[in-house]
Amino acid sequence: MRKISGMACLAGGFLREIILYTLVLGAPTLSLAADAVLKPEVDKFDPVPIYSIYPPLKRQGSADEALASGRVANDHYAMAARASKPWRIAYLFPHIKDPYWVGCSFGVISEAKRLGVAVDIFPADGYNDLIGQLRLLDEAIAAKYDAIVISPLSQTANNKAIAKVRALGIPIFELANDSTSDDLTIKVTTSLKGMGVDATQWVIRDAQQRGLKSINIALLPGPSDAGWVKGEVEGTREAVSQAAIKVNIVDIKYGDSDRIVQSLLAAQLLAEYGKKLDYILGCTGCAPAAVLPLREAGLNGKIRIVAYDLTREIAALIRKGDVHAAADTKGVSQARISINAAVNFLEGRTREPPHTILVKLGLVDRNNVSTYKFDTSTAPDGYVPVLSYTPVGAR
Repeated sequence: MRKISGMACLAGGFLREIILYTLVLGAPTLSLAADAVLKPEVDKFDPVPIYSIYPPLKRQGSADEALASGRVANDHYAMAARASKPWRIAYLFPHIKDPYWVGCSFGVISEAKRLGVAVDIFPADGYNDLIGQLRLLDEAIAAKYDAIVISPLSQTANNKAIAKVRALGIPIFELANDSTSDDLTIKVTTSLKGMGVDATQWVIRDAQQRGLKSINIALLPGPSDAGWVKGEVEGTREAVSQAAIKVNIVDIKYGDSDRIVQSLLAAQLLAEYGKKLDYILGCTGCAPAAVLPLREAGLNGKIRIVAYDLTREIAALIRKGDVHAAADTKGVSQARISINAAVNFLEGRTREPPHTILVKLGLVDRNNVSTYKFDTSTAPDGYVPVLSYTPVGAR
């Protein structure tokens, strides 16, 4: 909470309401047992629309820079065949305290069951816990996993540790969060700049349909050093620069995606700008966190919330009208592809691995929320996060 020490005036009764709201929404209940029941089970998934990106490409670049500089194939990613042995794969998540990472855990664990491999997911404590994630990486190395999949907390700060893993001969993959490391076996992510472009373009179209000639927007993108946050902001700036109406970015407030932190940041935005704002754009943990402050300020009819990514919670908020739209990076599909790519690599099935696999984006608003195919993006209703799975015969 040190990041928001200047916000003490927003504590007290409002903070208590935020905490209650967070508890009502429900923090994920984690299941660590290898025998935890996963329902519904997934026997197959449809081929996922992707871009496969191959060298030559920019060194020490982001996934979006790879998209701009590499050899790009318009492709689909199909299910891998079952593994020949129960490979052990470690996943390093930033945390598991919001529905996005719950969805990723569903994609990983359901595919581990189908593929017949062992998986352990090790969450850090959040985006301010780089030391914790690096410690977990060292523990995964010591435990001699066959492959490691990391969702880096930073675009650059994890690079040295990733290079260490590669030097030890351990395949290391990237899931969702981007980095500029050149030592990854394969990146599996999406266009992080595209998240910002698509969400902001929706805002601009919506403003035009409302007859607005200029708008003020504020951003709650998440923690400043995360690759996806940099992508969101860069994409928003690009869309704003090309807008047919005047769009003012009045403020960008960075912070961990923790619900309470983001609720306080949203409250600060409203205290500073109030009715001057037309839209708030926020990450998966950030956009829902703005709902209660907006309602408490009586501005939910004036300011519209748009999310940079999709969770089942955000889909429900779109149905209610509390959030108006969301870009969709298809987190479950990214997770599925990451474990399939790791198994294919370990099995020696990958002749020419791509540098980067980018899952193509979607977009949800009230016009298509009733027909949207959420199983590519979010965990099923009632899914309880599972952090470990070991095939019975592998014990």
